Amino acid sequence: MNAQPFYHGTKADLKEGDLIGPGFASNFGKRKKAAYVYLTATLDAAAWGAELASGEGRGRIYIVEPTGPFEDDPNLTDKKFPGNPTKSYRSRDPLKIVGEVTDWQGHSPEQLKAMKDRLAELERLGVEAIED
Repeated sequence: MNAQPFYHGTKADLKEGDLIGPGFASNFGKRKKAAYVYLTATLDAAAWGAELASGEGRGRIYIVEPTGPFEDDPNLTDKKFPGNPTKSYRSRDPLKIVGEVTDWQGHSPEQLKAMKDRLAELERLGVEAIED
């Protein structure tokens, strides 16, 4: 078991013991089937996941345990933030939900708009998530 907690932000309504795995439609880009499931060690990154996830309902942040190996998320680490300050990771193995963070603080409306505008620009440019 890992010493630090890991989080996964989503709009899916799940419960303790459920598994979150790859193989579902991605929340971003063309919504291709995701080859990985993503996790983070920061509440801020998990909040972005919860706020930007597609679907209806409120964003949720789950406390998760990886069931297999995980690696730095190249969509953030190699391209945007060398050294992985966002502590963002990905795995081909499911994440087990062990709890939920219910008192998290979301981003401001201005921050959300700026991020959504940036994601729309990336989509317009045809930039997709790194899945290999």
